[in-house]
Amino acid sequence: MLHAEGPLLSINVGERETNAVDVSDVLESYIGGRGVATRLAHERIPYDVDPYGSENRVLFTTGPMQASKMSFTGRMNCTAVSPLTEGLLSSNAGGFMSRHFAATGNSAVEFVGESDELVVVHVSDQGVEFEAVPNLAGATVPETVEYLDSEHGIGADQTAIIGPAGENRVRFASIMTSEERAFGRGGLGAVLGSKNVKAVTFGGDSAPDIEIPDEQMEIHREAATDDHIMKEQGTVAVMDLANEVSGLPSYYFSEQTFEGVEGINGSAVASKKYKKGTCSSCAFACKLPTKDDERGIETEGPEFEVAMAFGSNAGVDDIVDVMKSNQLCDDYGLDAISAGNVVASYLAAEDEFGNRELIWDLVEKIAHREGVGDTLAEGIDRTHEKLGVENWTVKGMDFAAHEGRVLHGQGLSYAVANRGADHMYATFYSVEYPLVPQDQAVDPEGTLGKADTLIERENLMALNDSGVVCKFSRDYMTPERYETLFGVDFEDLLNVGARTVTLERHFNNQRGFNRDDDRLPYELPDFETALDEYYAARGWTNGGVVPDSRVPP
Repeated sequence: MLHAEGPLLSINVGERETNAVDVSDVLESYIGGRGVATRLAHERIPYDVDPYGSENRVLFTTGPMQASKMSFTGRMNCTAVSPLTEGLLSSNAGGFMSRHFAATGNSAVEFVGESDELVVVHVSDQGVEFEAVPNLAGATVPETVEYLDSEHGIGADQTAIIGPAGENRVRFASIMTSEERAFGRGGLGAVLGSKNVKAVTFGGDSAPDIEIPDEQMEIHREAATDDHIMKEQGTVAVMDLANEVSGLPSYYFSEQTFEGVEGINGSAVASKKYKKGTCSSCAFACKLPTKDDERGIETEGPEFEVAMAFGSNAGVDDIVDVMKSNQLCDDYGLDAISAGNVVASYLAAEDEFGNRELIWDLVEKIAHREGVGDTLAEGIDRTHEKLGVENWTVKGMDFAAHEGRVLHGQGLSYAVANRGADHMYATFYSVEYPLVPQDQAVDPEGTLGKADTLIERENLMALNDSGVVCKFSRDYMTPERYETLFGVDFEDLLNVGARTVTLERHFNNQRGFNRDDDRLPYELPDFETALDEYYAARGWTNGGVVPDSRVPP
C-alpha cells in the first residue's frame, strides 16, 4: 500500500529539544495525513490533557500523494486536542505548504511543551532552529509573512502562522498557511498559541522518492480540461440551490431562506473574482481571489460556508461586506465560519442583523479578546446562555451551511461526527442535494437506512485526509483509481478510514464523550433509531462508545 515515508520529528519547544522517531509501522498501516496523526495522537497525547496544556501535541502530517504532480493534492493535515470541542480533532488546509513540508524529509512533525518566549520554529532537512520573535507579539498574519520574507527570504507558501487570535487563545483561532488558507475548524491556532509558537516554517530538498502510478496524469488532465462551475464560483456555486430547497441558514439559524441571496451568491462572488486561484499542483483551480477596487478590499473567497456565516446568517446581503469580514478573519487568524456564526449569535441577541460596522468591530474585539469579544471568543456553546440565544452547536462546534433540517442524512452526520457540526467530515450533503450522479444520490428525507452510506462516506473522507487528496476530487477519484494509485483494494483503503474514525471516537470516549454528545438542536425523524443503526454498523455500543475489543491496532 502506498504510504508516506520519513520519521516523526518531535519538537519540544519548551526544552528546545528535537527527536526523530521511526514510525514506519504506523505509516504502513495508516498511509499518512489524518490517519497517521490520529494514530500518533492516540499513543502520545494523554487522554485527560488540557487543550492549552504543555502535553497537548500539534501534529502536522502529509501523505504519499504529495510526491505526485496530480491535481487535488496540494493539502495537508493538522491534529491536536481542540479547545473548541475538547476532543481530538483534525483540520485540513490547502495552499502550497504541503510539498515544502515533505521536502524536510519528515512524514510528521509534532510540537509539544511550552516556550517561555514567543518563537518562530524553522524546520528543514538540516535541522530545527528556534528564533525568539518578541517583535511579532500581536502581529497579524500578513505582518508575520512580511517579516519572514524580509528577514529570511521565506515565502508565505512555506509557513504556518497564527495571528493575534491564536496568541490570545480564541477557541476558534486558525493556523494560516500561504497567508489566506486555513487549518480552520476547531481552534488549533489557539493550541499553537498556548505553546508560544508564532509561526513554523518548512523547507529543504529531501522529499522522499515515492513512485506514483501514471494514472495521476490522466486525473490531472481531466481536472485541467473539465468545464466545472466551481472553477468560476467555488463552493458558493451551491448557494442558490440551498436557498431554493429552504436549506440556507439565515438570521442566526432562525430562518432557512434569505431574501438577499443574489447579493452574496456564486454570481456575486464571481463578479469580484479577478484571477485564477489554486493549490499546489492543482489544475482544477477552484479558489476565489477577489477584490473590490472601490473599497480597497482584496481577499480569497468567501467560500459558501463563510458567505453563509457572515452573509445570510448575519443578515448581510452585500458580497463586498462579506469579503471584508473574510479578510479580517484571515488577517487575525480566525476560523471564518465560527467567527461569523458567533457574531451572528450576538447580532440575534442585540437585534442588530445587517450591521456591518458592528460585525467588523466584533471580529477585531474577538481576535484581541477585548470587551464583549472576550466572551464571544469562547464560542457559541460556552456563551449562548449569557447571550440568551439557542445553542447551535454539536460537541461545541457551530454548524456549517448545509442544512440538516432539510438534508436529514447531513443532520445525522453532524450529530455523530467526532469533530462536531462540520460538513466536511462526511460531505453527506453531496449525495442529498445531490451534487453527484443520480445513481449515487440519496433521498434527503428521513434518517433511517442511511447509516451504511454515512459510514462509507466518513471512511472515504478520512482516507482522503490520509492520502492526502482534496475532497473536491469526488468527480475524478473512482474506486478503481484509488486502487491503482494506492496499490491495494478499495475496501482495504476504506478500512484505513474506518480505523481512523474509530480511533478518534475511542480517544474522545476516554475524555467522556458518548451518545449524549451526539445531539442536535432540532428534531429529525427517527433520530434515535438512526443513531442505533449507526452505532451497530460501526460495532460500537448503544451508548456510542468503542468497546476495548474494537480499538484498532
